[in-house]
Amino acid sequence: MIHVYFMPGMAANSTIFNQIILPSDIFEKHVLDWFLPERGMTLTEYALVMCLKIEHKDIVLVGVSFGGMLVQEMAKHISVKKVIVISSVKLTSELPKRMIFAKYTKIHKLLPTGLVNNVELLAKYAFGETVTKRLQLYEQYLSIKDKYYIDWSIDQIVNWNQATCPPNVVHIHGEKDNVFPIQYIKDCITVKNGSHTMIIHRFKWFNEHLPKIILDNGRSI
Repeated sequence: MIHVYFMPGMAANSTIFNQIILPSDIFEKHVLDWFLPERGMTLTEYALVMCLKIEHKDIVLVGVSFGGMLVQEMAKHISVKKVIVISSVKLTSELPKRMIFAKYTKIHKLLPTGLVNNVELLAKYAFGETVTKRLQLYEQYLSIKDKYYIDWSIDQIVNWNQATCPPNVVHIHGEKDNVFPIQYIKDCITVKNGSHTMIIHRFKWFNEHLPKIILDNGRSI
C-alpha cells in the first residue's frame, strides 16, 4: 500500500481534494490541514511540526501552491518516495518577478490582509483569481482567515529559498496559472488550459493521470 498525503494551498482546507480519487487497492489517501504558526516561526520549523502528523514511512507527498513549497521542506526531514507539487514552484528562480520584487522592497507587507474575512479578497490572495460568480464554492474551500497566518504565508512564499530541486520532486503545472506563470517554470508536466485552481476544476485530469505519475518516474504522461 502506498500512502499519499495531500497538502492544500494557502488559506485552503483539505476539502479541495474531496474529488481526487486514487485506486484503493494500491493507494491510501490522507489529507493534511494548515495550523496557525507561532509568532516568528520559520517555514522549516513549521514543516517539522507538520511532519509529526505523518504516520507512515516512504510516503508520497502532494502539495498545492504554497502547500507545494511546504511539502518540499517536509521531505527534507522524513522518508518519502516522491514529492509531487501542483500549481507551485520548486526553485526560487521560478517565482514570478513581482514576488522577487516584493522580497527586496517588502511591498507585500502593505497588502490589506486585515480584510481576509472578505472571501473575494482572500480568494484573490490564495487562488489568484476573482471569484464573484463562485463565492459560495470558495467559501467552502477557504477556511483559514487569520490575519497573522496570511501575512506569514505571503512572507514565506516571497522569501522561499531553494536553489536546487531534489530528484524525487515531480512538478505538475497549468498552462494558464496566473499566480506562478508557466514561463518561469522549468521541467514540469503541463496541463493544457490548467489554471492555478485546477486541482478543483480539473480533478478528472488528476484522477486519470495521478496514479501513473506516482507509480512511474513521473516525468511524462
